[in-house]
Amino acid sequence: MNTGRERATTAEDESATRTEGERTPTERDERATTGDSEVESALLGEDLEVGYPTTEEPVVECTRIDVPEGEITALVGPNGSGKSTLLKALSDHLEPEQGVVALNGRNIEEFGGKELARELGHLSQENDSPESLTVEELVYHGRYPHRGFFDSVTEADHEAVERAIDIAGVEELRDREVGALSGGQKQLVWIAMVLAQETDVLLLDEPTTFLDLHHQLRVLETIRRLNEEQDVTVAVVLHDLSQAVRFADYIVAMDDGGIYDWGPPEDVVTEQLLVDVFGVDAAVTRSPELQILPKRALTDE
Repeated sequence: MNTGRERATTAEDESATRTEGERTPTERDERATTGDSEVESALLGEDLEVGYPTTEEPVVECTRIDVPEGEITALVGPNGSGKSTLLKALSDHLEPEQGVVALNGRNIEEFGGKELARELGHLSQENDSPESLTVEELVYHGRYPHRGFFDSVTEADHEAVERAIDIAGVEELRDREVGALSGGQKQLVWIAMVLAQETDVLLLDEPTTFLDLHHQLRVLETIRRLNEEQDVTVAVVLHDLSQAVRFADYIVAMDDGGIYDWGPPEDVVTEQLLVDVFGVDAAVTRSPELQILPKRALTDE
């Protein structure tokens, strides 16, 4: 399994062909495995091997993964690169075969179920609820970590739900049944439910998949608003690299179960990354802002 990409060039060739913002394979490996000493991580995974009962080999092998506190981190990479699997390990939905995940410096396995849900919110790809629930009723389900089984709704619960509905922008949907909503509307409502948990860290697995462009932007703008106004740390799996560049503070580029590179978008996103990770010939420009212009899909060798 690959934990980085090696190119068959000499040191002289590498130096001669590097473009602005591009790092050598050695620099990428060091950056991806040691993180940034100046970054304080809300979530940190070290020496991870993550797999499933049905897989003989680990799906993800990761020496180090940082989710910087107070920032938005996007996990990007081709299908099957291990993005969702890594997010499940970070959220304690999948126990690593090896390694440790720490939340605010504490081993995530030390948290009780409700205790963890008060600190860490997680929205998976598969969400299911009774279709007859109204939007407001579903959002109130996000308050479960803060209440006992027989406890009634408190003023704090009410305020949290109202704040979540406002941030997610679903006020006009409050009284509608979840089953009557479009896919994009449902996704915003599920995000509102997770926001009602009032966690400091939020993990989202492909929240824009199967949504039209309008609702993709609504979801991403909601995430950015939550981060900026509530200082919530976010890690989100995204398929669209251009959207990740626009909305994320940090990029984790994954390939074949390993981390290819990690850092700010302007450092990570290069033409070589598009070739190595996505198999795409593309132009990357950095002025006036970072942009990606795909040219053609490269043939598999």
